[in-house]
Amino acid sequence: MRILILCLLGISCATFSAERINRPATTAVELTTAPQLDGVIKNDDAWKGAMPMTDFWQVRPVEGKAASQRSEVYVGYTKNTLYVAAMLYDESASGILVTDSRRDSKLDETDSFQIILDTYKDEQNGFVFGTNPAGIEYDGQVTKGGTAAFGSGVGGFNLNWDTNWKVRTQITSEGWSLEMAIPFKSLRYGSQDIQTWGINFQRNIRRNNEIAYWAPLGLQHNLYRVSDAGSISGIKVPSQKNLKVTPYALGKSVTGGGQPSDTDYEFGLDVKYSLTPSLTMDVTYNTDFAQVEADELQVNLDRFSIFLPEQRPFFLENADQFTVGHSREAELFFSRRIGIAANGSAIPITGGVRVSGKIGEKTNVGFLQMRSDAVAGVAPENDYTVARVNREFANRSSLGAIFVNREGDGSINNNKDDDHNRAYAIDGRIGIGANGSISGYLAKTETPGLTGKDHSFRVTGVYNSEKWTNRFNYTEVGIDFNPEVGFLRRRDYRNLQVFTLRRYRPENLWGLHELRPHILYNTYRKFDGYHTTSFLHVDNHWEWKNGYEIHTGMNFFHEGVQVPFNIVSGVTVDPGEYDDDEVALVLITDQSAPLSLSVNIKDGGLFGGDRFSAVPSIKYRVGDKFTSELAWNHNNVDLGPGREFTVDVAQLRMTYSFTPKMALQALVQYDKRQDLVATNLRFSWLVTGDTGLYLVYNEVDDGRLAGLAKPRKEFILKYSHLLDLLK
Repeated sequence: MRILILCLLGISCATFSAERINRPATTAVELTTAPQLDGVIKNDDAWKGAMPMTDFWQVRPVEGKAASQRSEVYVGYTKNTLYVAAMLYDESASGILVTDSRRDSKLDETDSFQIILDTYKDEQNGFVFGTNPAGIEYDGQVTKGGTAAFGSGVGGFNLNWDTNWKVRTQITSEGWSLEMAIPFKSLRYGSQDIQTWGINFQRNIRRNNEIAYWAPLGLQHNLYRVSDAGSISGIKVPSQKNLKVTPYALGKSVTGGGQPSDTDYEFGLDVKYSLTPSLTMDVTYNTDFAQVEADELQVNLDRFSIFLPEQRPFFLENADQFTVGHSREAELFFSRRIGIAANGSAIPITGGVRVSGKIGEKTNVGFLQMRSDAVAGVAPENDYTVARVNREFANRSSLGAIFVNREGDGSINNNKDDDHNRAYAIDGRIGIGANGSISGYLAKTETPGLTGKDHSFRVTGVYNSEKWTNRFNYTEVGIDFNPEVGFLRRRDYRNLQVFTLRRYRPENLWGLHELRPHILYNTYRKFDGYHTTSFLHVDNHWEWKNGYEIHTGMNFFHEGVQVPFNIVSGVTVDPGEYDDDEVALVLITDQSAPLSLSVNIKDGGLFGGDRFSAVPSIKYRVGDKFTSELAWNHNNVDLGPGREFTVDVAQLRMTYSFTPKMALQALVQYDKRQDLVATNLRFSWLVTGDTGLYLVYNEVDDGRLAGLAKPRKEFILKYSHLLDLLK
């Protein structure tokens, strides 16, 4: 049966039986003295006698070839801290490229170094720490083997996980070097006194478009593939004693926008306590997210809900622990339902508690309890409960369950007994060989008044090898399925999706690095058989060794509309069957260059009419201090006489980094059709993680209120400070 399933996914028996590549292994060194954290390794007595790890292997540009430049990596520890040092030699040190010096900025378009630690040696979860020659702090969490959550597409890597650690770097004539100091209390691990962890290192040499790993990986994988990591033994870990308190103070002034002026002062508190070395409790009181960047304006030329990502730090930390469902389509828990109204306005959050981590070495648990205040005419006082358990098994397999509950006070519907919503789901994944998996979920909701088809389920089969990626999905969402604390793009459908991609790496053809021809077919039908949507995408990605890309594609659509809807204000799409097609072209220049361009062009049909879409973007930077991006989303639509319209949304981002911990950021957005200008300015001076000083200015100038109201202006000053009470 197992072999049959593999064949259906396009997996050859030869691939299934292939042996795994031997993984490298090393031993951690107990340091007699702590290194002087300055990025200089050679003259530091603390590292004398430590044996470096030197063999790195490319995954690009030439898979399996030794790295073009020598790397020496050292790992040691003291009683309370894990230290990582690396000497990254470079025969052309003048070619070392640094593109950004902001915390957590991307490491793809710069010379960089990363480490992943699988502290439970479960081959599914890990912590990532990285930096570039500017010495930025880059950290995140890997879950579920670095792949999407079970049946969802959500998860894999959470960049919004921040912890307390330090790094220093140096650029010399020989290359560049670094030293990291990672306190053990910033990690989570098992209960043994002496432990063996999974570990891997990644080095990027950007001018060569080179990526190399210590533990070799296939070209279809990246650093998050912890099941193929090496190992490091002999780590003597301390017992966890961790109590961190982060109080904040905030002052806010609001004027204009047709609303009374207001000045407010607030205080709040976050507490983090280690219940065990692997289980953490977080408590928040009077939760505030004033420092969070504003949402991006979206273009929606369809009749279904759009997805806005979560950006609030409290909900982003350990978010993958609570993820079940189909990403951006049918998610059982979507944290933006807490503290944000349907119109996007903020709802005060009284506070809450979260417990997350592991019980034992294989069982992940998560519990979240939050309360939001009542807002007259908008939302009742709500209590939210999320409970999650997930058991891990060998070869990237798992089995889990989730429960989500909302209990309101009945102030909106005047009936407390019916003011609730519940969702239940089980989910799982079976890893098949090194490259295959079958995953899925089965969910049900309880909503007063909805007792029919209140189910949803999804089955996904994936085969991902060095040459092929094949994926099959089947999803059902009943008409009464209603996860009020989740996200649902549409309901009442059966969905079938098939995707196949082939990778080619020609040895010498026009400077090409890789060709990726692929086909995607995606279709939706209601339970009564009505054909609502289908999408056929035929494309090829042309990627050159110099970083340039061209995507050439054709799209074929079917839309079945049963109920008229407004595609934009004043323009209605009538019921009917619409079959359209379009050509698509994407051009991308080298994104690591000081000046880079990209453009996405589509020309074809839309709901029986014509649409031309162009999304150009230009990026400009000065060294690693100043970065900027100007993007424009233009749509010219003609649905027939009297139904012509254009949609234009422009966005300007600018950042100046004074240091890796101090930055000034600006986001200015313009919606021409609504005559709306939104401005978000943020000055941040970080001490640890995302704590420190924030000065925020928001302005919304709505042209539709011209003459009726002044622009809405908001000034916010916030300071938070981390207190480590058990040093």
